[in-house]
Amino acid sequence: MNWNKLLSLETQVEREKEPETFEKYPISDLEKDYKSIISSAAFRRLQDKTQVFPLDKSDFVRTRLTHSIEVSTIARQLGIMITRNTTPYLQEFFKNNSDVTDEIPVVLSCAGLLHDIGNPPFGHFGEVVIGEWFKKEFRNDAFKYKGKPVAEVLQKQMRLDLENFEGNAQALRFLSKVMNRQEGYEVNLTYGVVNTLIKYPTSSLEYNSEDEDIKKHKLGYFYSEKSTIDLISSVTGTVKDKEYVRHPLVYLMEAADDIAYSTADLEDAVKKGLLTTEQFIEYFDRELMEITNPFHKKYSQELIDDLKKRIDDSARSVEKDLIAFQKWMERVRMWFMYAASYRFSKSYDDIMEGVFKSDLFYDTNHQESIRILKGAMSEFVYDNKSILKLELSAKKIINSLLNDFVYAALYWHADGKTDEEDYIISKADKKLINIISSNYKEDYLCAKTEDESENLYLRFLMVTDYISGMTDSYAKNLYQELNGI
Repeated sequence: MNWNKLLSLETQVEREKEPETFEKYPISDLEKDYKSIISSAAFRRLQDKTQVFPLDKSDFVRTRLTHSIEVSTIARQLGIMITRNTTPYLQEFFKNNSDVTDEIPVVLSCAGLLHDIGNPPFGHFGEVVIGEWFKKEFRNDAFKYKGKPVAEVLQKQMRLDLENFEGNAQALRFLSKVMNRQEGYEVNLTYGVVNTLIKYPTSSLEYNSEDEDIKKHKLGYFYSEKSTIDLISSVTGTVKDKEYVRHPLVYLMEAADDIAYSTADLEDAVKKGLLTTEQFIEYFDRELMEITNPFHKKYSQELIDDLKKRIDDSARSVEKDLIAFQKWMERVRMWFMYAASYRFSKSYDDIMEGVFKSDLFYDTNHQESIRILKGAMSEFVYDNKSILKLELSAKKIINSLLNDFVYAALYWHADGKTDEEDYIISKADKKLINIISSNYKEDYLCAKTEDESENLYLRFLMVTDYISGMTDSYAKNLYQELNGI
């Protein structure tokens, strides 16, 4: 892989030509990417999408919007660190190519803003609910298309896409829509930025959460975007031996995401009183005892000792402990950024060859530290009763919407029209389809093929596109309206 192709400024749709006079005050193509992201409705909707706490009314916890801004900031800083550091690992290419060192941080800041753009309402739990709904329905004898079980009508990959619905794949799908309607006001990004968002260049037929190669841990594109990823990988050069490989900047964007949620989300949990600093320290100390590698243990020990020093036992209060914890978290973030930058620089050749299989914390001085912080969320937050109740509410909302709209879409604009009453869309279903935003219906009509099973799959994606684009509040209100609540 080479940076000239990796940072391709080619866009999915040719951009409108600007007046020549604008060249006097030039704005780079990547800065235009950043501006179009910030201006997009999809990005603004993140302000009302759950990060960790579904339907939470507190004004201090992170939403998807604030989380994405934090990830963008960290990613940009990582881009600066790997191109301008003073270590022996700084690549000669970065020393002598100012264009690349200027562009990498901007690409990463754009990718950070967009990395969760495909997530449905109510956090990652929303993804799970959508996948589980389809798994259940595919086993439902009543879920049929023209007398045949839907599971048998769809190709295997189509079925697996829906059963394992993924926000990462949905993000690529969202960004690909610009090619459907050149007159539309969609987010039209450069290929270098789009490829930096493809964390898992793997299909639903191939992904394996237990695989040693991290790129295969989740599906990263749907069957519907196969041609899109072919084009992107061709333009950016992210293909090795006929297999998609990760764009090098994906590792940094993923590290920024890990750093943000392992620290900020935990900070929110402490603010909400789901755990105390004492409980966290006790948990950290227990985890330390399980670390067998002396090198890893040393640095994790130093990290928690730093927190203990910041807490003044002689004048403690909940507020002072929280302030100490927040200041400690800032130091933790810097250490994690240092570790990720080191690993990227040290493993640069493997990353550029497309053979690096781990994340950027692998075998660094804080490999275990970030594992412990991520584990703290499972220990204290995810199984908290208030969180579970809110997630169950979210499940009821999404399931109800899927029940309404997926069944309504079964025969909407179906191929092979028939006069048989069972295969004609009902008046109630027509009303439901009319509720779906016109852009999603236009996307379906643009993508429609001659294959009846593929069109059925695309209609299901039209529904998941619609639901994924909803904010938490919109999904909740629509559920209440449709159910007379």
